[in-house]
Amino acid sequence: MKLLEDRIKKDGEVLDGDVLKINSFLNHQVDPQLMMACGEEFKRLFAKKKIDKVLTCEASGIAPSIMTAYVLGVPMVFARKKKPSTLNDAVYWADVFSYTKKVNNKICVEERFLHKDENLLIIDDFVAHGEAVKGMVNIAKQAGCNIVGVGAVVAKTFQGGSSWVKEHGYHFEALANIDSFENGQVHFAGEE
Repeated sequence: MKLLEDRIKKDGEVLDGDVLKINSFLNHQVDPQLMMACGEEFKRLFAKKKIDKVLTCEASGIAPSIMTAYVLGVPMVFARKKKPSTLNDAVYWADVFSYTKKVNNKICVEERFLHKDENLLIIDDFVAHGEAVKGMVNIAKQAGCNIVGVGAVVAKTFQGGSSWVKEHGYHFEALANIDSFENGQVHFAGEE
């Protein structure tokens, strides 16, 4: 998605450890027009799929996922990283390791929001090693849901997560595929 790639080139910052900081439009401050364009593109990319719900993980996945759910006309559910006191004990749990923060998180979704045989589209902000996606896949399987696809706003293809998704037979689409970071520059797939 050229609009997204251009924004990454303009406002993204490559940090040590192969980290891409794009908090001016996705992770801290959110550009709603860009997120709506992402939602519309996900709708186009998964147009042939029957989608009942969009599943994501808090917090950075929420903005692109809510826009995707909005244009699809379906609910969006997000996995929480901490169980609030208002949440009952009927939850699906999965362990997720964050390479960016170097911590293990337990993510959860209340059971009443996911139903057997529902068709889920999983959306994530970044797919690098794929840990968040693996956790969401785990939760979807516990619920007996069908995963119709996995979308990423950004995929760092050199870190293996997108390969894992494809190797497990899921339809995968990323709006920006990054092949490498060299000399502090982002290099997208297919770029000279």
